[in-house]
Amino acid sequence: MAGEGSVRLEKIDNYRWRIPREGGMRTDGIVYADERMMGEIRKDQSLLQVKNVAFLPGIVGHSLAMPDIHWGYGFPIGGVAAFSEEEGVVSPGGVGYDIN
Repeated sequence: MAGEGSVRLEKIDNYRWRIPREGGMRTDGIVYADERMMGEIRKDQSLLQVKNVAFLPGIVGHSLAMPDIHWGYGFPIGGVAAFSEEEGVVSPGGVGYDIN
């Protein structure tokens, strides 16, 4: 998984940012936010969590973050990812630990 520190971001357009695949990441991260929102998002570790989700086995597509992204437990709140039924994982951090 990703270590502490900054997360590299590439601006795709006015509302999307890429966390490029590197190291053991299985896919890119994509964050949906404008410049103002990104300023707030950078204040916590939620971008690192988007990156960490991209390491999970069986991820299909990108590790995604919606505009309401903020620091969560495992996945960021506002994070979305799909996983292969055969090779993927079921992560309580992706659906919430308060779900019974």
